[in-house]
Amino acid sequence: MTSPPSLPASDTQTAGLFEPNRSGMSLDDYDYPLPESLIARYPLPERDQSRMLVLNRQTGAISHHRFQDLPDFLAPGDLMALNNTKVLPARFYGNRRGLTGRVEILMLHPVSGDVSHEQEGLIWSALMRPARKLKPGTIVELPDTQAVLEVLEVGERGCCRVLVHPAEHGNVPTLMEQVGRMPIPPYLRRDAEESDKQRYQTVFAKVPGAQAAPTASLHFTPDVLERIARQGVQSAEVTLAVSAGTFRTVEEEDIRGHKMDPEAYTVEPDAAERIRAVKQAGGKVLAVGTTVTKTLETVAFENQGQIVPGSGWSNLFIYPGFQFNVVDRMLTNFHLPKSTLLMLISAFAGRENVAAAYREALAHGYRFYSYGDCMLIL
Repeated sequence: MTSPPSLPASDTQTAGLFEPNRSGMSLDDYDYPLPESLIARYPLPERDQSRMLVLNRQTGAISHHRFQDLPDFLAPGDLMALNNTKVLPARFYGNRRGLTGRVEILMLHPVSGDVSHEQEGLIWSALMRPARKLKPGTIVELPDTQAVLEVLEVGERGCCRVLVHPAEHGNVPTLMEQVGRMPIPPYLRRDAEESDKQRYQTVFAKVPGAQAAPTASLHFTPDVLERIARQGVQSAEVTLAVSAGTFRTVEEEDIRGHKMDPEAYTVEPDAAERIRAVKQAGGKVLAVGTTVTKTLETVAFENQGQIVPGSGWSNLFIYPGFQFNVVDRMLTNFHLPKSTLLMLISAFAGRENVAAAYREALAHGYRFYSYGDCMLIL
C-alpha cells in the first residue's frame, strides 16, 4: 500500500484534519492541504468510471473500488435515497448599461408576497458581483439578447433584489434555458461550458430549483440504477434545492457559531413510507450525498426521530456530536477543507476515520470535489 504523502513544512499549521485527538469544534480541525492537481475541473468521459473509496466507520477499514461496484455493497431489503433536485442554468454575465466590466449574476429564487400581479415571477433574489458597484436603478444588460435586469435593492454579501425584463424570452425560466449558464462551483476556476448543462446534472433530476448539484449523484447512470433495482434494493426520491450557500465559507473559529443558509426540502408520502418500512424491517438506508442526509435527518430531528412527509426549510448544521436517526450508510464526494460538508461526514464517520480516508485518497491520487471521485461510508 502506498504511504501517505508527507506534508510540506509550510502546511504543518494547516493540517488539523490529520492531527489526532482534536476536539472537532475548531475550524482548523477541518483544514488539510490539497494539491491543485487533484481538483477535478472536468468530469470523466463516463459518469460511472469514477473511483470509490470504501470506509467502514465502525472498524476504520479502507478499500479501493470503482463506482460501478456500488451494487456489490447493497442487499435486498436495503433502500437508496436520492435527491431529485434539478440545477437551474441560473448564472448570467452582463454589463452595467453604458459601462464596461463584467457583472456576474446568480439567480436564487423568485420573490413572492409583496409584488404586484404584473411583476409576479419577474422579481428575483440574486447574488451579484461586484456588488459594491451596484445601486438601486442600475440596469444590467445581458449580451446577445434584449433582456435586462434592473437592480431594486442591494443587501449584504452581494444579495440583491432584481426586476427581470425577459424581453423576447417571455419569462425567467425560458431566459435561463436559452441564455443562462450552469452555476458550476467557483473552485473549478473556469466558465461553464455547454457540456456542463448535461454533466452538472444528475440523470434523475426532476424538480427545478437548485443552484448547485447533489454531486454524489453525478456518478449514477441508468445502467447502475437498473442493476441496483434488480437486486431488490428500493429507491426513494426526496428533494433538497441545494443553494449557493453550500459553498459559503465558515468564518467562526468555533464552528458551533456558524449559521447555515436555509434550503427548501420536500419528502413525498411515498418516499416517507418506503423509508419507514425499510427501517422497521431492519434494512439499511443509503443516503446518496450530504443533501439527502441533511433532508432525512432534518425531518427526523423535527419529528421525534421519525420520517414523515412534508415540505419546509432546513438550516440543520450537522457536526460531530450529532445523533443520526435515519441514515445508515452514505455515498459522498471528497469535500473542501473547512467546509460544513466535511464536518457533516466527520459527524457520521468520525473525524479521525475521515482523516485516515482523506490521507488514503491523497496518497492514491483520487480526484476531489464536485466532478471528482467518491467515498462510500458503511
